[in-house]
Amino acid sequence: MLKRILVCAGLLWALASQAQILEPARLVSVPVDKKVKVGDVVELVFKADIDKTWYIYSVGFDADCGPIPMSITIEKNPGFQLEGDLVAVHDKAKHDKIFDCDVRTFEGTGEFRQKVKILAPNVTIKGAYEGQVCSEVEGKCVLFDGDVSFTIQAEGKAMTAPSADDKKKEDPKQPAGAVAPTANAPSVVTAPAQQQEVIIDTVYSDDKNASAAELLAKYGEIKGPILDPDLKEDESKESLWLFFFIAFATGLTALITPCVFPMIPMTVSFFTKGNSRGQALLYGFFIVLIYTLIGAALAPLMGPETANHLATEWIPNLIFFAVFIIFGVSFLGLFEITLPGSLVNKVDQQAEKGGFIGVFFMAFTLVLVSFSCTGPLVSSLLVASAGGEFTKPIVGMLGFSLSFAVPFTLFAFFPSLLKSLPKSGGWLNSVKVILGFIEIALAFKFLSIADQAFHWGVLDREVNIAIWIVVVALIGLYLMKAFRLPGDTGKDVEDKRIPVPRLMLAIGTFTFLVYLIPGMWGAPLKALAGYLPPAYTHDFDLYSATRKSETNEICEAPKYAEFLHLPHNLSGYFDYEQAMACARQQNKPLFIDFTGHGCTNCREMEAVVWSDPAVLNKLRNDFVVVALYVDDKTELPESEWYTSKYDQKVKKTIGKQNADLQIANLQHNAQPFYVLVGLDEHVLVKPYGYDKDVDEFVKFLELGEKKFAELYKK
Repeated sequence: MLKRILVCAGLLWALASQAQILEPARLVSVPVDKKVKVGDVVELVFKADIDKTWYIYSVGFDADCGPIPMSITIEKNPGFQLEGDLVAVHDKAKHDKIFDCDVRTFEGTGEFRQKVKILAPNVTIKGAYEGQVCSEVEGKCVLFDGDVSFTIQAEGKAMTAPSADDKKKEDPKQPAGAVAPTANAPSVVTAPAQQQEVIIDTVYSDDKNASAAELLAKYGEIKGPILDPDLKEDESKESLWLFFFIAFATGLTALITPCVFPMIPMTVSFFTKGNSRGQALLYGFFIVLIYTLIGAALAPLMGPETANHLATEWIPNLIFFAVFIIFGVSFLGLFEITLPGSLVNKVDQQAEKGGFIGVFFMAFTLVLVSFSCTGPLVSSLLVASAGGEFTKPIVGMLGFSLSFAVPFTLFAFFPSLLKSLPKSGGWLNSVKVILGFIEIALAFKFLSIADQAFHWGVLDREVNIAIWIVVVALIGLYLMKAFRLPGDTGKDVEDKRIPVPRLMLAIGTFTFLVYLIPGMWGAPLKALAGYLPPAYTHDFDLYSATRKSETNEICEAPKYAEFLHLPHNLSGYFDYEQAMACARQQNKPLFIDFTGHGCTNCREMEAVVWSDPAVLNKLRNDFVVVALYVDDKTELPESEWYTSKYDQKVKKTIGKQNADLQIANLQHNAQPFYVLVGLDEHVLVKPYGYDKDVDEFVKFLELGEKKFAELYKK
């Protein structure tokens, strides 16, 4: 109280000592423009206009710490009654250095909302506001006040406001001695101690939505996860060198992805035809140059969704599918890939100068074809570029591309290592044939990605496994010399003896074949989790049918469940708002899985980590689970379209809206990405990415549960 007196005295002195009247902030009422019926709960909206360099104190902080929070006094009127507390929309937390306490403020503009229940057809709501506006630049604080009013015309007959006793009967949890607000007494409206960024619907009129309205009054309208600063990675202390090495390690990881590793033989094939070591170095240079230019130039122009677009859109994936099939059958000996004669002549002419055209073409092909798998790994760099931060993404892309280019350059730099193999009908051709089969098998991953994103239903899991079984069987038979292909010539064809190394490779191949076969009946095949379509696409899943059926309880039928699914018989949601509403209803933390149809690492996490009994038990019993697919192409009704505040583009599909939610609210767009959210939509602990350590994932879930229990006592 003493602080309050001192503040008021100081303000009065400041006003008296000035020769001018300062009015740096104003509060106005926004007319209610929706049709209202008697009995409806309507929101009164108050907008604040604040001068530059000034800020007003909001609500939701300790009123005794010093600064004066906003208050709105509503005059008595039998035509309405107050519902809940005053809510601040999009205010910001701030530590007030003068009073040494945490407050909440608005700068530029502000908004407050108060719900009232309409009890009469024609209602005039009058009130007065009082607040405090300050400026650190001017070194001043000013009290500001004024009047507000609303005129509401409602349909229906007048109602009687419930008495305090009636309110207590309706709400048995109300403590003894508490008096419910009525229309017969003026009320000073303030907000609860903890506020959040919310947008609340204007009218609630259905009785069955009473619980939903109660949750809205307590936590606000569902808007999106809020990532507090202390849960973000502190990049201020991170040097560019450290970021460079992280990106370098990421590039090494990209080499073992399914659409990068098969590209190595293409490099070998190109550089075993007499190209110089200088060209090999040039090849690596072009890889680095192309990736760096992509990170620095394309990301700011097209935004962070570019990588996701190339990874999931049907046209690029069909192109990638065709490229792998063409390379595969060429390795089998159907034809030899050659450049057009005119282009070959130009390349030959440039060969005397270094042959950079052909080298650049090979480097650019590598970047394009492998981008479907490398895109998710560099997506965080693209987000940084899209936001205008160019130095860091360029350094990161440089580190990524350097490690990515080194193996390809080494293979190109020392082609003699493979030239020493038999050239005619020997190991060299056998290796090409085996790689050709592998390329054909991997080609269907690209087709599968497009199939899942657009829900074509052409390439289900068992179809993909059947293709793999046939291809692996052919590799094994080929190793056992059961058949020969056009490139197999010379003595090796006539010699039916099988060398021991070749026999051992055949044994490994047939062992892998046996491993694949149970997959036709639903076996999880964890070793191939990232390469195969998800298990829910399997039509005849004997494995799931023989297991004990365990599902977790959810609140209502999930939207999009006819074409989107969760692994391991988990029940959950595919729409953030629906899932958040259920989490509030069940008083459980929300587990958000930002995933994608084309996300290889997502499938691996589900197969290796989610399947662990400890993890699965927690997801099933302790959380409400929502899977948000960022690459789903299902177009939503036009009424659900919106323009992103992040990139000002209209988001029309499920995937675009989920991706925008992840980027705009969490400043991240790589998948998998796991986020634990509380009932007020604040993120509980630091999000979790791609890490197949089961113990660490369990710790992540337990830490979220502990934080949730501290904030929301059950």
